[in-house]
Amino acid sequence: MVHVWIRNSKGEYLISQRSANRPTYPLMWECVGGSVVKGEDSLLGAIREAKEEVGVDLMPENGQVLFTKTRKIIEGKIFNDIMDVWLFEYDGEVDLGNATTDEVAQVAWMDRKQIKELLDADMFVDTLEYFFTEVDKKC
Repeated sequence: MVHVWIRNSKGEYLISQRSANRPTYPLMWECVGGSVVKGEDSLLGAIREAKEEVGVDLMPENGQVLFTKTRKIIEGKIFNDIMDVWLFEYDGEVDLGNATTDEVAQVAWMDRKQIKELLDADMFVDTLEYFFTEVDKKC
């Protein structure tokens, strides 16, 4: 499993709204993420997920793993996986028309305050709350 946080040079993050047809968290906002498939390493999975979900071509040299977490059970849901959390620097175009899936309804560049407002309004996937302590650590 990978979570991919994409940050521009203004310090904003590319946040995506899940499509209404998603089985979990429909219309909620989140970062790019998904499963790493057989034959991929974590980096390739992160790059593929970004292309699939938001149509962005990330460069491997612009990414870094922030942390890795073994997940067992979270809020009663069984995960039993390993999650790598990536941060990529990216200042290019974002065009959902280049996405290869329909998992995302819309995207927006948001700063920490705007992401916190989504979380407080219960519009941000709550399992991503680690963003405030592990990704964007500003107080």
